[in-house]
Amino acid sequence: MKARRLLRHLWKSERGTQMIEFAFALPFLLLLFAGVAELGRMFYTYTTLAKATRAGARYASTQLTVAGDDLTHIKNMTVCGYTTGCDGTGQPTAVVSGLSSSNVTVSTRTVSSIQYVSVTITYNYTPLIFDLAAMTGSQSVSLSKTFTPSTEMRFMN
Repeated sequence: MKARRLLRHLWKSERGTQMIEFAFALPFLLLLFAGVAELGRMFYTYTTLAKATRAGARYASTQLTVAGDDLTHIKNMTVCGYTTGCDGTGQPTAVVSGLSSSNVTVSTRTVSSIQYVSVTITYNYTPLIFDLAAMTGSQSVSLSKTFTPSTEMRFMN
């Protein structure tokens, strides 16, 4: 009889139910937090690249030519914010990890005798947290994106 009363008491008791609910909800909350963090990182990377194209186009619009050393300086300005470049040995680093001058394209065009310069970055973004391609071994489920921000400005000279 005593055992039956104890079982009935345990069956009707609600102690510990919050812990069970929390244990069910925790994986979803962690997944939500990681998703928000990855989305924030993606937006940060894109806006940083867009700002870099504006800096490069602004600098390019003041140059006389878009060739030779001027082209190198424009690409360096876009990649790390300095015309001297960023080689990783005490120099400034690239604005986004993995960005190099080979990712930068500089082009010009003329419309009704007005010259324009365009700076474009092509950057392959790879997720840090949700890299499904690495997790599954299949590129078909990859969340990697190619960002191509571009800025066009009129030549100042």
